Amino acid sequence: MRMIMFFLVGLLVHVIFFISIFDIYFTSPLVHGMAPQVSPLPPPASRLLLVVADGLRADSLYKPDANGSTRAPYLRSVMEETGSWGVSHTRVPTESRPGHVALIAGFYEDVSAVAKGWKENPVEFDSVFNESRHTWCWGSPDILPMFAKGASGDHVYTYTYPAEREDFASTDASRLDTWVFDEVKSFLQSARENSSLMSSLQKDQNVFFLHLLGIDTNGHAHRPMSQEYLENIRLVDSGVKELVSMVEDLFDNDGRTAYVFTSDHGMTNWGSHGAGHPSETLTPLLVWGAGVHTAQRVTEPQKYSDGYLQEWQLEGLRRVDVNQADIAPLMSSLIGVPIPLNSVGVLPLQYLNNSDQFKAESMYSNAIQILEQFKVKMAEKKETTLSLLFTPYQLLTESRQAEFINKARVLIQLEEYEEAISLCRSLMDHALEGLSYYHTYDRFFLGCSVVLGFTGWTSYVVLVILKTHASLRRPPTDQVSGKTLWWMGVGATLLIGMFLIIQRSPVTYYIYCLLPVPVWYSVLKEFGTLTDLVRSYSSLPLGKCFGYFALVTFGIELLVVSFFHRAMLTVGLAVLSLWPLLSGLYSKAKFRSVSWVLCCLFLATFPMMPVVGREPNIHMVTCAGALSLFISTFYLWSARKRTTLHLTDRYLLIFQMLHVAVCAYVPTSTHSSLQLKQGLPLLNQIISWTTLGSSLFVPLLSSTRLFHRLLSIFLSLTATYLLLSTGSEALFPPVLSWLMFVWINIEQEAMLSQGISGRQELSTLDFSENIDITKIRQLKLDDIRRSYFFVFFIITAFFGTGNIASINSFDPASVYCFLTVFNPFIMGGLMMWKVIIPFIIVMCTFETIQVSTQLSSRSLFLIVLVISDLMALHFFFLVQDYGSWLDIGTSISHYVIVMSMTIFLMLLSLMTHILTSRRVSLWRTRKMHFP
Repeated sequence: MRMIMFFLVGLLVHVIFFISIFDIYFTSPLVHGMAPQVSPLPPPASRLLLVVADGLRADSLYKPDANGSTRAPYLRSVMEETGSWGVSHTRVPTESRPGHVALIAGFYEDVSAVAKGWKENPVEFDSVFNESRHTWCWGSPDILPMFAKGASGDHVYTYTYPAEREDFASTDASRLDTWVFDEVKSFLQSARENSSLMSSLQKDQNVFFLHLLGIDTNGHAHRPMSQEYLENIRLVDSGVKELVSMVEDLFDNDGRTAYVFTSDHGMTNWGSHGAGHPSETLTPLLVWGAGVHTAQRVTEPQKYSDGYLQEWQLEGLRRVDVNQADIAPLMSSLIGVPIPLNSVGVLPLQYLNNSDQFKAESMYSNAIQILEQFKVKMAEKKETTLSLLFTPYQLLTESRQAEFINKARVLIQLEEYEEAISLCRSLMDHALEGLSYYHTYDRFFLGCSVVLGFTGWTSYVVLVILKTHASLRRPPTDQVSGKTLWWMGVGATLLIGMFLIIQRSPVTYYIYCLLPVPVWYSVLKEFGTLTDLVRSYSSLPLGKCFGYFALVTFGIELLVVSFFHRAMLTVGLAVLSLWPLLSGLYSKAKFRSVSWVLCCLFLATFPMMPVVGREPNIHMVTCAGALSLFISTFYLWSARKRTTLHLTDRYLLIFQMLHVAVCAYVPTSTHSSLQLKQGLPLLNQIISWTTLGSSLFVPLLSSTRLFHRLLSIFLSLTATYLLLSTGSEALFPPVLSWLMFVWINIEQEAMLSQGISGRQELSTLDFSENIDITKIRQLKLDDIRRSYFFVFFIITAFFGTGNIASINSFDPASVYCFLTVFNPFIMGGLMMWKVIIPFIIVMCTFETIQVSTQLSSRSLFLIVLVISDLMALHFFFLVQDYGSWLDIGTSISHYVIVMSMTIFLMLLSLMTHILTSRRVSLWRTRKMHFP
């Protein structure tokens, strides 16, 4: 019961630490209650046509083909004659939802909002569509509904095709774009016969939005260099040309229509997106029509040093780059609607062809709109902070705000437009910095509270290990009085609680700030354990203890560095391969030692392989299946004399081996069918889903004898992993499993060399047998090494075939055996299961080692907990809020991954215990007697 209680408390503490990072770094930046801002001057356009070609890279549109001709002749003519162009720089994560929010609402969605859903709005936000008089949208059911739901009133109309059409196995995904163009043309034609609709269309401040998903779908399915992707660009170009002609004709060429063509994100050469590679973050931007500069010829070298102008043969045309959020105020300015209230975009004046007064007034409205957000944020923070402790943002105090505003108005009235624009830019810079300042105002305070709780929890776990497993069971002599400690804890709780009440802090702040009190109370209660340890230092092997401490410290640092540089895992595995030689095990178990060295070196090759950008190599999946079958056959052959298998168990293993062979063939069959554009074969889909559904159930039918159960688990999980693989990563589970089998065997030799009595033969061990309490031994220093090996293999299981970029990058090719119709949640779930499978293999091995080394699961797990928590604390200090967005996101992701891993291991340990020790009988078996 005490173990369960300790487990639940530990789980709760880690969940709190995990959630804290979202309150510290992932809180929504949005504020509400601002007044809308709009320029008082009449806008140049009455209507706006926004075309977003999902997944279109900048170079795919701008770069001429091998023959020197353009893939998009109409859009190229716009760039060279009637419009302005540039590159829109997106932010990580380069996904469809955050990209469209940045384009249409003008702000960058925080990660917590992205994770809450695609079709719903986790937070209410304003958008250009909401501020418009009417908006008509055509396109994907994954994007349009969130803007319709977020709009006030019923003036946003959406027309979407069925979600089933978003099929990566489609013979021609460009039909998605054809559907959009056909629907828009039909809509415009119907307006000629519908006077009510025509009346609405002829009003000002209207928006037409076309979301074209075909390019993105073809990029995922066939890669951006494929003929399908490039032909889709041609189709979009001709569709835009025809549509512009129809719009101009419908409105009698009144010159009051503005056009914006862009993309939400790009795509890597291997058909994924989500990370921060230039091919993902650089998207095209073309603007033309009413109020927009026509092509500007330049003779001087332009300021861009990225070499793209020469590559795209556009040196003679002025290029104007923007941040993706800047497009929202640009669209608002063109049709005269208020800039979205939460926008952080800065109006790119170089695109506007209007009077200096219009530009100055537009910039002034943009500056006031951002300043309004700053004011609301400052007021919110001022209300929840004691006046004595409140520190305002010095560059934009209330007096400075009034000075900026008054000076800008005076300059506009004096027609000093250039100076007014410069002043407004300065005001926007200060307001954006101030928004960040107040958004992170409590970060240091919360961080200190979490670190205090973290160090207290880790200290408590160390003391529990020492007290329970280190022969320190004498009654403590200098224990702090329990009553004194209790009153100290109550006093601290009351003081912190009163402070938070006065501050009117959120509920979560109470949790983070009060958690350290009971944690440190528990630590101080066990103070006597520490004093006993100090008193008995003379009897301890200090040299050996210090050596282990130094090695583990070095090992933890190596694991931390491996999060940034996967190659460090290769170094670590190379060092681990020397363990039998350094420990003297080689002379006692040569075959097992050689196997350990070879396994470590084979596994060390995986972190050296590229994590993204791998071309599909289905032959490697077949090879992985063959290797899995070889390992299984070799084990069964070598174990035939040591253990006796019941006939049904033997048939089950043979069936599982045949199943692996089938699953090794299914990806080849699926890949071939998709290449021929014949779709996903139904039989392959049935096999895939059946395999996935039974992957955790089939092992429960097998014998609970140690290696038999492990082999069944390995075969079941490998079958699923093969179906989710597209290349060399399919070899990872067989090689990892081979190493895990060797680790179990070599640990037995390590126990023998240490003279631990009562060691059982592995072939006689049964997971289902209750552990004999009398045989459970106390912890030894070598158990720290076992725990570290486990943590190292868990990190290797996670990063062995991937990293942050590969997790962020969305490449649906891995799930084509299961489904080809776009569904972000099912696809994401399948990809996560692929990541989890190596975890389960390592966890089952660790469960086996606990059984075979006669150590309670609590003992080893506590050491693992300390190592994991030290890594998490390390990453907490490495979290940064400066530098590029990718650097910031990666640093936070590392902490989230380690904390998730700790929580996940707690839950997974329970699952693996069931997976290894429980058995389900579908048929009656006669009782077997083992020698």
